[in-house]
Amino acid sequence: MTDIFDDRACELGEGPFWHPERQQLFWFDILGNRMLSRGPDGQVSWEMGENASAAGWIDRERLLIATENGLFRFDLATGSRTLLVSLEADTPETRSNDGRADPMGGFWIGTMGKAAQPRAGAIYRYFDGKLERLFPEITIPNAICFAPDGRRAYYADTPRQRIWTVALDAQGWPAAASEVFADLRGEAKYPDGAVVDAQGALWVAQWGAGRVVRYLRDGRVDRVIDLPARNLTCPCFGGAELNKMFVTSAWVGLKDRAAADGQTFALDPGCTGLPVPRVQI
Repeated sequence: MTDIFDDRACELGEGPFWHPERQQLFWFDILGNRMLSRGPDGQVSWEMGENASAAGWIDRERLLIATENGLFRFDLATGSRTLLVSLEADTPETRSNDGRADPMGGFWIGTMGKAAQPRAGAIYRYFDGKLERLFPEITIPNAICFAPDGRRAYYADTPRQRIWTVALDAQGWPAAASEVFADLRGEAKYPDGAVVDAQGALWVAQWGAGRVVRYLRDGRVDRVIDLPARNLTCPCFGGAELNKMFVTSAWVGLKDRAAADGQTFALDPGCTGLPVPRVQI
């Protein structure tokens, strides 16, 4: 069963994550320049003043937030932010997109052209106070997520219709060449955001298809869940038992926009997720 968790229609909803200490969901409307949340006091939002797309938690009151210009430490109580490191700040035609904290305390973040210029972006990792580029020439970075033990990462380039996987070393750095995990070209499907569950299976939202798909560790499709919005962007696990799934969506680019497009959904995935790791800064 799928419910509407939040009815605020995002032009480009992205980056949902469940804060384990606050027991609260956060997500972004990238093109609306805002971060949204829904907690015990209902709907709240913060104006970012620029495109912002992904976050991780530092402690109960502070987040790491990725924007088009950098990674920031953000204070939820005051709305103030402090720059940690610049992110393609000298390239105004690009912005941040998909990102996620890794189990080693790092944070992976992708960039892309604001007009989705071919291979104008990259995927970076922030760790130990430094930002390092991992994968260049990415068009629309998505599906960044990690195996339960932290020794494998996944990522996608949406227009190329493939999800890759790469082995990681003990500190969370790529230790081998990337390999194709799932090839969606034959299905004419486009992978967007993704998350791994406690069993190590990967759940990916498919842009334009209105569904979330579960892949087993060997890349086989195990389950498909249809949702009422066409452009689904990213799933995450949440709730006190991590047995709920939240999924963001977008209405950007839709000529025949439906009421559900851009809303954020909650569903029962039939499994549990993993707690979001704390980002070490």
